[in-house]
Amino acid sequence: MTIHIILFIASFLFMEFVAWFTHKYVMHGFLWSLHKDHHIRDGRKLEKNDWFAVIFAVPGILLTILGTVPVVNIKFSIGLGISLYGLFYFLFHDIYVHQRIRLFKKFSNRYLRATVQAHLDHHLPHSQKNYGFLIAPLSYYRQEFRKNKTP
Repeated sequence: MTIHIILFIASFLFMEFVAWFTHKYVMHGFLWSLHKDHHIRDGRKLEKNDWFAVIFAVPGILLTILGTVPVVNIKFSIGLGISLYGLFYFLFHDIYVHQRIRLFKKFSNRYLRATVQAHLDHHLPHSQKNYGFLIAPLSYYRQEFRKNKTP
């Protein structure tokens, strides 16, 4: 049981690296043609970029299903960690940051403000930084701290 919990948490955390790496080197690299429309905020509900959600979901779904045959095994825990990361990504990135579904309004929380600002900076024209999704660089937390401390 302990190994399943460790693998679940580790796979969830590892997905932030996978998302960062894929975002920087694949989405902003050879598959820019699929990702480019995401940087054009024109209110569309569907983007070519949404194919990445499908691409990322496949390993999580397959591992979760294969991890239950014939009994629950480590593939299930890893698949669940990947899938939970996908859910958090969707809730944070698509719903909270970009308001593609108007569900969550602005929260007054240091972590959310720093992470949202990092992502919005990434969307600035010709930006070459902040490729992560759920973890902002530490400089954004320090900026937020200084901002809150100044009169």
